[in-house]
Amino acid sequence: MNVEDYYPQGKRWWVRLHEKGGKQHEMPAHHLLETYIDEYAKAAGLGEEKATPLFRTLGGRGRSKLTGDRMTRQDARRMIVRRALKAGIITRLGCHTFPGKPASQSIFSTAGCSNTPSRMAAHESARTNEAL
Repeated sequence: MNVEDYYPQGKRWWVRLHEKGGKQHEMPAHHLLETYIDEYAKAAGLGEEKATPLFRTLGGRGRSKLTGDRMTRQDARRMIVRRALKAGIITRLGCHTFPGKPASQSIFSTAGCSNTPSRMAAHESARTNEAL
């Protein structure tokens, strides 16, 4: 995501997710997600840098200043594993560890909105969520 992929539309903030095959998926942000991204963007000093990466790397061990480099999925996985180990979770974690609950209890979901878990996950069929 770039900074411009988190944007206001009317009274709500929205997120634009870039998916496989060049697909884009837009949905309203839950109020908690708005709070988290607003605080992060302010602390990171992102301001009006719309075409730059929203989530950035720290540039290596022991560094506390964000770089202009985009966080990769490998960076995100390493961050999750570090925090899980620190919390005492020793289960091996992978990209499919958390698919079920986030699809139905997502910070992207909005009460009273037409965003069903299948739509939020951009599934072709609602039956995809039945196993979750």
